[in-house]
Amino acid sequence: MFLALAISCEKPVKLPWNKGDDNPSGPVVPPEQKPDEGGSETVGKPMYIWIDASANFPYFANDASRIESDLKKVKQMGFTDVIVDIRPTEGTVLYKSSVAPEAKRLAAWVGGNYKFVTRTATFDYLQAFIDAGHRLGLKVNAAMNTFVGGYGGYYGLANEGPIFSGDIPADWASVDYTKDGLVSSLESNKGGTVFLNPADDRVTEYLLGIIAELASYNVDGIILDRCRYDDNDLQADFSDISKEKFTAYLGKAPSSWPVFKAGVSSLPIVLSPEQKSWLAFRAKTIHDFVERASSTVHTVNPKIRFGCYVGAWYSTYYNSGVNWASPKYAAHSHFSWANSDYDQYGYADHCDFMMLGCYASTSKIYGSSEWTMEGFAKKGKAYLCGDCPCAGGPDIGNGSGFENGGQGSKLYSTIDACINAADGYFCFDLCHIRMFDYWEAFEDAIDRYHNSLK
Repeated sequence: MFLALAISCEKPVKLPWNKGDDNPSGPVVPPEQKPDEGGSETVGKPMYIWIDASANFPYFANDASRIESDLKKVKQMGFTDVIVDIRPTEGTVLYKSSVAPEAKRLAAWVGGNYKFVTRTATFDYLQAFIDAGHRLGLKVNAAMNTFVGGYGGYYGLANEGPIFSGDIPADWASVDYTKDGLVSSLESNKGGTVFLNPADDRVTEYLLGIIAELASYNVDGIILDRCRYDDNDLQADFSDISKEKFTAYLGKAPSSWPVFKAGVSSLPIVLSPEQKSWLAFRAKTIHDFVERASSTVHTVNPKIRFGCYVGAWYSTYYNSGVNWASPKYAAHSHFSWANSDYDQYGYADHCDFMMLGCYASTSKIYGSSEWTMEGFAKKGKAYLCGDCPCAGGPDIGNGSGFENGGQGSKLYSTIDACINAADGYFCFDLCHIRMFDYWEAFEDAIDRYHNSLK
C-alpha cells in the first residue's frame, strides 16, 4: 500500500519533520487522495532489468545467440525494458564508435577469480541487444558510465581504459584532496575507477560526443550512470580548473582552498557559507552537464527518452555532487547542508525518466524511511515533484542478504514495495538472475503482481 509523503514541492514550505530527519512523523495524504489500488494508477507500469557490461561480459561478449536467448527469458519473466550498459568503468565502449575506443577486454569475476575477458567477436554489441530486444517487444535502453576514464589495476591486473592508453589526456582525471595532498585520481584510485573532472570543458565535450553517437542508434532511451563526482567522500575535485570556476561562481576568490580539510570523509558539524556554496557549485556543474546531455539526445532524436540512474539516498547524495531532485523541491528547507542555490540545481526537469537504486537489505523491504526499499521509492518520487517518472528497485546480488542467492521468495515483495511507491520497477542485475537461477521466481513474482491488480 502506498501513502504519498507530504513533501512540498513549492518553495519555501518546510517538510513536516525536522531538517535532515529521515524518519518523518508528519501527516500523509488522507485516504481519499491515495491512488486507486489495482486501478489505472498501477496498470502498465514499466519493469526494467539492468545488464551490467563487465558482469555479463563473459557470457555475452562473443556470442550474440546468448543475447537473444536471455532476452527471451527476460520477456518471459514479464520485464518490459532492458538497460544495456555499453560504457563500463574502463571508459571504453561496446558499440561502433568514432569518438571512444571500443572495448576489447573487460575485467570480470570468473570462476572465483578476477580476470580479463577478451572480446574477439566483431558484431556490434549494442545493436545485437536492440535487434533482439525489439523483435521480442522489449524496449532497449543504453546506459553509460559517464565521468570515468579507466580502471586501475586490480587483483594484479593491468590498467585498462583510454586514460591509460593515451586515448584521452591524463590531466582530465579528477584531482582529489587526500591525506597525501592534491593528487590525481590516477593515483588516489589505484585499484579502482579513475574519475574525470566534471568541471573540465574538454571532458564534457568528449562525453557529449559519445552521447550524440548513442542517440544515433535506434534505442528507446539513454541513461547516464556515474554522472557525478567520485564518491570517495568529499575529496573531489580540487583542480585548478575547478578553483577557477568556483571563483567565478562566488564572484571572488575562496577564503580557503580546498574548502574542506585533506582526506575529509564527512561534513563538519557546522558548514560555512562558502562550504555550502561549494556543494551548490558541484551540483550546478552536474546539473549543467545533464541539461546539455538531455538537449543533445533530443536534438539527435526527439523520440529517445533521456534519464539518469542515481542512488536513492538523497539525504547524503551531496557527497557525489548531485542534486537529482526537482528544482521545485526546497532542499535547503529540509537539510542543513544545502543553501537556496542548491535547490535550483535539481535536474529532474531535464529528465524523461529516472532510475532509483533502492538498495536496501532483504530485511528492509517495506517502510517509509531511507534504507528501506519502499521508503527510498516513496521519498524519491516525492523529491521529483512530478517532473519525471521514476522506477525504483533492489540490487539482488550485492545488497545485504542477497549476496548468496536463495532469495526468490523475496522478489514479489521487492516489486510490491517499489512499483506501488514509484512509477515502475527497476532491478540490478541480469547476471544475478542467471547466477542464482531466479528466472522462474521472477516470472512467478511478476505474475503475482499483475494478478493483484485485477
